Amino acid sequence: MSAGAEVVVVTGASSGFGNLTARALAEAGHTVYAGMRATTGRNAPAVAELAGFGEDRGVRITAVEMDVQDQRSVDAAVDRVTAEQGRVDVVVHNAGHMVLGPAEAFTVDQLDDVYDVNVLSTQRVNRAVLPVMRRQRRGLLVWVGSSSTRGGHPPFLGPYVAAKAAMDALAESYAAELIKFGIETTIVVPGAYPHGTNHFAHAGTPADAARASRYDAPYGRIRDTLAQALNDLFPPGHEAAEVADDIVRVVGLPHGERPFRTHVDPSRDGSAVVSVVHDRIRAEFFRRIGLDELLTPHASL
Repeated sequence: MSAGAEVVVVTGASSGFGNLTARALAEAGHTVYAGMRATTGRNAPAVAELAGFGEDRGVRITAVEMDVQDQRSVDAAVDRVTAEQGRVDVVVHNAGHMVLGPAEAFTVDQLDDVYDVNVLSTQRVNRAVLPVMRRQRRGLLVWVGSSSTRGGHPPFLGPYVAAKAAMDALAESYAAELIKFGIETTIVVPGAYPHGTNHFAHAGTPADAARASRYDAPYGRIRDTLAQALNDLFPPGHEAAEVADDIVRVVGLPHGERPFRTHVDPSRDGSAVVSVVHDRIRAEFFRRIGLDELLTPHASL
């Protein structure tokens, strides 16, 4: 895969990082399929906006029906892309959902749903797209993680943080298992952007309200001011589009020159520091057990 125009699929592209990334990639000259569910329903306005954006800017961007919680929907979306373009060069695993509240008050079914959106969705997409990439002998998986998995993450985000950590671990395993097929991996790690993502505005809440209420007296003030505390920590002059710009940068790099992990974290919550050590230990362990060939040149800093 060259550093030229690529065929890119972005999941969860109706809003937030996904929408910004789809637009930025299209403006960079790539052919972009913006995956989202309910394209004829609640996301119909987003579909229309992307179509207008493509016409106004003269770029190649198309919304495609893709419910990442439904394997048949994912398969149909990938089939459409390959039918129209003959290939898939890049997948941006962006789809996700945040929840906010005391961990105990979330039911098991709710945790199952959080893991489904944030982790199992990537498996559905991979099972659909990797046969295409393996035939091509080239490809790139971009996993949009979260600095909360290794940074100073606050409480009341437990199910979300756990799911994003699981996704990160899965991405690391895939990186080694796909490198011999010429398929690269980059984990993009955004910090807690308070604007432009709707993470907190659209966050899920515990179904067990009675248990959640048990935390009101000792933790209510802390929980209710969490979003503002993160906002106060965030330095001025930064926008969520920075994450999209970094993904564009990664996609535009030549094959073999892409970073294994890249952070976009203006708040500097410590994730980048921990990840340097984590990735170095991973690379050194691979070398100790004779798996050097499964490491990219930029497997660690």
